[in-house]
Amino acid sequence: MPSVVTANRLRDGIVVYLASDGSWTEEIGRARIAETEDELAALEARAAGDVKACKVVAVYPMDVALHDGAVDPLSVRERIRAAHRTTL
Repeated sequence: MPSVVTANRLRDGIVVYLASDGSWTEEIGRARIAETEDELAALEARAAGDVKACKVVAVYPMDVALHDGAVDPLSVRERIRAAHRTTL
């Protein structure tokens, strides 16, 4: 199942996704997609370096679906996070 790596940016708490170029993006559509366990492990290892560098916190992988080039989070929680909305 395709996955991306997500986290919260440490300086402001914003939800971010690890991009193909190794940066963190607020746009899930720009996230690097891992298609295999090895690819996901590599992304998690890259993200661990940014945790140590105090760039991001709460790093974890999340499953996504790909529809016509769009990246769609599978869970309701992740859809809310991707929309950068709060639940009141």
